[in-house]
Amino acid sequence: MKRITCILPSIVCLSLLTVGVAFSQEKDAEGCKDHPLISRMNNYYISSCEKNFNSFDFFVKEGTKTLEGERTKIAYCLQEGSPQPSFLQVRRNYGNAVKNIGGTVLFDEDRRSTFKVTKGGKETWIALEVFNEGRNYELIVLEMEPMTQEVTADAMYSALSKDGFMALYINFDTGKFDIKPESKGIIEQIAALLQAHPELKMSIEGHTDNVGTPESNKTLSSQRAKSVMNAVVQKGIAAARLTAVGWGQERPIADNRSEEGKAKNRRVEIVKK
Repeated sequence: MKRITCILPSIVCLSLLTVGVAFSQEKDAEGCKDHPLISRMNNYYISSCEKNFNSFDFFVKEGTKTLEGERTKIAYCLQEGSPQPSFLQVRRNYGNAVKNIGGTVLFDEDRRSTFKVTKGGKETWIALEVFNEGRNYELIVLEMEPMTQEVTADAMYSALSKDGFMALYINFDTGKFDIKPESKGIIEQIAALLQAHPELKMSIEGHTDNVGTPESNKTLSSQRAKSVMNAVVQKGIAAARLTAVGWGQERPIADNRSEEGKAKNRRVEIVKK
């Protein structure tokens, strides 16, 4: 962690993340820079920063929400002699910046704000906390990796033999049905399963969370199921052994009121016929 001390009365700067750059008398701490997603306010410099895989408790309306991922922490200090913004000005500045890049404000009270930005199917959470009458503030930017799954053909066969189905977490971009590269291994394992058991036939069934309309979710889940089926057929499996179905949001397996529940509901199931 890189750190320097703010020359301000009665406080040492804390650590977090920042936005746009202006002319400064004090230089940024060595090795520190703004996060590429969002920049600092004018007349602030970076006093410290750190980056690691960690968890963080974000303030939300319901209380706090603990998430983990690649966490960037940056602390900002106001340049000596610069006009001092209020807590509200700092919060509004970041709230508008996040909205401009398609994000949402999840919490905004007193000296704290929480924002969420979703791009390319990847969630980024941002926490803002303002200190010392607006002379210091911190940003935490936590980048969550999309849910990934490593599963073998043998594990699939065991699940089909025991339960008749298995939930697979195949990644797609938000609102799209192209299979992302990190999920191609699951497709290969489905094909390997069918090659090892030529008598096996299956239904490939798409499911979504409840974001969007039921009609659009049903269409999207059907498109995703067909994408998986077509990818398996391209591996040499006869199309007659497969069917594709989209259920949309009709059959959730977790609570759609939480992000974790939504992630579990966004799935593709293979079902033994």
